[in-house]
Amino acid sequence: MNFFFTPSNRRRFGAVATSLALLAGGTFSATAARAEGQLRIAEQFGIVYLLLNVAQEQKLIEKHGKAAGVDVKVEWLKLSGGSAVNDALLSGNIDIAGAGVGPLLTIWDRTHGKQNVRGVASLGNFPYYLVSNNPAVKTIADFTDKDRIAVPAVGVSVQSRVLQLATAKLWGDAQYKKLDAVQVPLPHPDAAAAIISGGTEITAHFGNPPFQDQELAGNPKAHIVLSSYDVLGGPSSATVLYATEKFRKDNPKTYKAFVGALDEAAQFVTANPEKAADIYLKVGQAKIDRDLLVKIIKNPEVQFKIAPQNTYPLAEFMHRVGAIKNKPASARDYFFDDAHVAAGN
Repeated sequence: MNFFFTPSNRRRFGAVATSLALLAGGTFSATAARAEGQLRIAEQFGIVYLLLNVAQEQKLIEKHGKAAGVDVKVEWLKLSGGSAVNDALLSGNIDIAGAGVGPLLTIWDRTHGKQNVRGVASLGNFPYYLVSNNPAVKTIADFTDKDRIAVPAVGVSVQSRVLQLATAKLWGDAQYKKLDAVQVPLPHPDAAAAIISGGTEITAHFGNPPFQDQELAGNPKAHIVLSSYDVLGGPSSATVLYATEKFRKDNPKTYKAFVGALDEAAQFVTANPEKAADIYLKVGQAKIDRDLLVKIIKNPEVQFKIAPQNTYPLAEFMHRVGAIKNKPASARDYFFDDAHVAAGN
């Protein structure tokens, strides 16, 4: 199962490094005027970004743009971790950010009354698993100082925030950061490779599909310690897309085309899981067993839709422990007031 360090993946990580270099080098000016019809999107790793993969492969954004009378030029960047994505958005190097609900809430709070970053859409409901290859770890109470839990970004990513919520439920709000000390930032592919191979300091990974599924299939010692659905009380939107208020206001046709493309992609994936799997393999050059991939997409716990669901419990928790200063009254505070968000929560 050492499929992570193939030549294609090395090329993929090279592309990531190039994207990061472009961002760091200020290839795009944060103050430059952005004409309607230009769109830069940052995504990360995993099947949770499948709607973006479908939109990219089928050129759905361009299709919906033309229907609105605008030619949309789309640029795709791949980053790792909510911190990197948020920094790219605030520096003006991307227009649409893809990350977990945790990073969205952090940047919404940080920009409240300023850039006013808010959610655009969900990428669907996915259970995120905390997987460990340490047989002694049955619950989060069993982690010791010798364990290391890989997450995309410590204290910022949705995985880290959900783990904090689980920790608070077990030990109380005052101890919600108890397990932060044993977390380490690591991209999902690297973390999954460590769990599968064993023999590294990484003994657990709070990931997302397909990496968590590959871990469970690739190492007989790998087992689920925690599910995000259990912590949050049911199906939840874990990964979302967000943007600044200015971008939405200045680019109404491009914004509408993007949302329309996402909705069409969600309908396509739901109706055509096997075709969607082939698109994921093609666009991401992913090295994963196709049957496992189709099984993940067809998992009844997975729902592809753009309306956010069950995000507020995390928002309420983050405000309660002081992780965000502004308390949202509902999800409509940190998502834009769009039609597809009206029934969200």
